[in-house]
Amino acid sequence: MAQYFVIHPENPQARLVNQAVGILNSGGVIAYPTDSSYALGCIIGNKDAQARIRAIRGVDDSHHFTLVCRDLAELATYAQVDNSQFRLLKSNTPGQYTFILKATREVPRRLQHPKRNTVGLRVPEHEVTQKILETLGQPLLSMTLLMPGEAEPLNQPWEIREQLEHQLDLVIDAGACNATPTTVIDLTEDVPRLIRRGAGDIAPFGFEEASWN
Repeated sequence: MAQYFVIHPENPQARLVNQAVGILNSGGVIAYPTDSSYALGCIIGNKDAQARIRAIRGVDDSHHFTLVCRDLAELATYAQVDNSQFRLLKSNTPGQYTFILKATREVPRRLQHPKRNTVGLRVPEHEVTQKILETLGQPLLSMTLLMPGEAEPLNQPWEIREQLEHQLDLVIDAGACNATPTTVIDLTEDVPRLIRRGAGDIAPFGFEEASWN
């Protein structure tokens, strides 16, 4: 049975944040809020927790996780970032984006694209997630909480508990989130490439909004 923590979205209770981090460090899988939608998360090194997330999502090993980072400095530990990429990232993080970048040696090979050696990273703008990341001291390994066969992610914590209370260790209730996943942008080439149109504004990356409506 999943525990259920009601955490204030703007002033997260330190006691509950510490308990959530304890669950993660014990190998737990959590459902947590972000600035786009609710997501599933675990720590990087726990293969069993990763397998549980894949099972909940109904995806195989070809579906990649995202590293959810506290800030740009942490992101740069796990991704190779040149000057032009850094300027783009600095202007648009935190935010509702997942960026595809070349992985550093800090990223386990099993979490990288097998042929391109890339990894997806993001820095969310959500106070609860930020407090968890700060206390955890490392990125969360994460996937959008999109159930098999559904078009939109789950965004109501009570509904998440109702559907997944026997498959999760913790559901964090910080209120409803967006039902829109992140915008995914590939920054591995000279020109940004839009992989998925989601919640984030695409104009800062040179894409015209009208052509994607």
